[in-house]
Amino acid sequence: MEVKATAKYIRVQPRKVRIIADQVKGQPAVYAASLLRYHTSKSAKALRKVLVSAVANAVENHQLDEAGLKISRILVDQGPVLKRMKARAQGRGNRIIKKQSHITVVVEDAEVPKTVKPHGTKAKPRPTLAGKPGKKAAAPKAAKATKAEATPAEEVVVEPVVEETAAAAEETKEEGAE
Repeated sequence: MEVKATAKYIRVQPRKVRIIADQVKGQPAVYAASLLRYHTSKSAKALRKVLVSAVANAVENHQLDEAGLKISRILVDQGPVLKRMKARAQGRGNRIIKKQSHITVVVEDAEVPKTVKPHGTKAKPRPTLAGKPGKKAAAPKAAKATKAEATPAEEVVVEPVVEETAAAAEETKEEGAE
């Protein structure tokens, strides 16, 4: 669930607030508040106030756990501009522009996983050189019959190897005796 808090007409330039906002975006709310607490800029102080307000809204209004909240979005918009004049030499004046910001912090419960739909479709079967995809070559009937009649491989392999080895040993003895 998303919970937000907004502060309007803050006397800080939006460009400066966005620099700090990018550093804490996506962080857990408690961790971000501790980072902003020790930051020296005026924009960090204003951003921390809005973040603490958003966490308080989540705890009081929606009974969410403070430790399970994370910052999902931070919106920093420009508010109205105050234009002033500063007196200069020889009757001239320079314009002073005082910008204001509207800060919105949106926090959400980090423990609830979002459901994501899979993109695209399943992979299509590729054509093979043997023929149409999906068809397998038919095995010879003789091979199927021998598999059914055959005994386990250990028995077949062990007996002939022993007999051949004994016969070969006898032949070797006979050849050596001659």
